[in-house]
Amino acid sequence: MKIELSTSPTAQQLDAINKGIATFNAQHMKCDGDFDLGFRFVITVQNVQGDIIGGLQASVIWSYCLLELLWLSEHTRGLGIGSTLMQHLEEFARSKGLHQIRTETLDFQAKPFYEKLGYQEYGVLEDTPPGHTSYFLAKKL
Repeated sequence: MKIELSTSPTAQQLDAINKGIATFNAQHMKCDGDFDLGFRFVITVQNVQGDIIGGLQASVIWSYCLLELLWLSEHTRGLGIGSTLMQHLEEFARSKGLHQIRTETLDFQAKPFYEKLGYQEYGVLEDTPPGHTSYFLAKKL
């Protein structure tokens, strides 16, 4: 037996793990289609020069979407761009038949923003990372 840690996993390594868990899970729940093996995507916003000034990174797991990252450059915050990105995310998720979007945010980040959009807190980890609180939020679609 050989155990190996890779900080730059290959497509073959990722595919083996994705297929392995999908095969196991299929024994216990209905297959939801192409996304059962994992699917990552981004939605970006660019300025007129073509520079990326914000965006989000998400993945699809079973029948829900996991919003991993949402970032807006400092000068674009408060202009409604974040809400527009989230609207595009929700439209995409609905078009793929997904039932929920989940995310995590820290106490100094965007909890009120997500709550304004209808996301509800379902978990809290205090002092994680040390000195801060992590909030877990979800929205049913």
